[in-house]
Amino acid sequence: MAVMKMKISKYWWCQIIGWSVSIAISIFFVTTFGKISELYITSLILTCITGLIITHGMRLSIHRLKILKKPLKEQIAFFIGLTFLFAIVFGVSSEMIDHMLGYDPQGRAAKYSLGQRIFLSCFNALWSLLIWNFIYFIYHYVEKTRRRELDTFRLEAAVKALELKTIKSHINPHFIFNALNSIRALVDENPERARSAITELSNILRSSMRAEMQETVPLQQELNIVKDYLALEHMRFEERLKIEFNIDPDTLQQPIPPMMLQTLVENAIKHGISKQIDGGTIRICSLFKANHYELTVQNSGKINGHGTNGHEGFGLKSTHDRLNLLYNGKAHFEIQDLPSGMVESKIIMPVASIL
Repeated sequence: MAVMKMKISKYWWCQIIGWSVSIAISIFFVTTFGKISELYITSLILTCITGLIITHGMRLSIHRLKILKKPLKEQIAFFIGLTFLFAIVFGVSSEMIDHMLGYDPQGRAAKYSLGQRIFLSCFNALWSLLIWNFIYFIYHYVEKTRRRELDTFRLEAAVKALELKTIKSHINPHFIFNALNSIRALVDENPERARSAITELSNILRSSMRAEMQETVPLQQELNIVKDYLALEHMRFEERLKIEFNIDPDTLQQPIPPMMLQTLVENAIKHGISKQIDGGTIRICSLFKANHYELTVQNSGKINGHGTNGHEGFGLKSTHDRLNLLYNGKAHFEIQDLPSGMVESKIIMPVASIL
């Protein structure tokens, strides 16, 4: 038969250890400055046990009155009131214990009346309960603040995940639409190439579906998708599309948001190359620079009707939004015209530690 083990809660451990330390400190001071008697130890232990019971009763009152759920000023007022009330109970109980044991510390019976002795006991008990309540109040105040911060963090994480999911749900249809347009252009001209393009698109979609389940993917994985996409577009543009890669091998494991590079390349094709009579060049660069990582896509053309950092269309806006959500303002996106007649889309983000 299984033996059931009784689990002692953190509260009871604190109670037992706290009152045990109180006993140890009292015995230490008494033995340091004088002699100790068995009667004193008995009185001390019974008083501390009584204190444990009384403070537990005070805790039950705090929960029954739901003091911890009240506004802060009301909490403080209730805690002070309960401290005075239970200090009287504790003081009277201490005197009753000493009376039943016949213990008269420092000959107080001859010096003070019963009322005075009770007042002194209540006054001493007040300080003990003030310390107990202060620790109890501070613990729950800090714990409540911590839980509130944790709940806020979880809520922000849930909202962040929802926003990212919403953005991704728009990215994939946007990408599929353009890819299908590319294939449609090949169906009549070159059926064999169209069949190859469908296979290429299938590979891209399979990769993008896996990417949906991750916040970031290695650059190498994203490059594979982009190369498939560019191979598909090259069938449509043929010699009008020139592709250049300048990839630092050390950056291949750098985590980046899935489909983000794909979005920039797609935008460069749609708003850049496709609008040039003679086509143009797509150049993808990846490098570590100073203390950050840079991923750039350059394409022939100019930004039409936008300033240096303008965001054109949903694809570029989603890139900006995703970076803000994932990196909390530590990464940013910019697009600008270059003097060489190219448009540069640049993502700057922190360097990730690769284990």
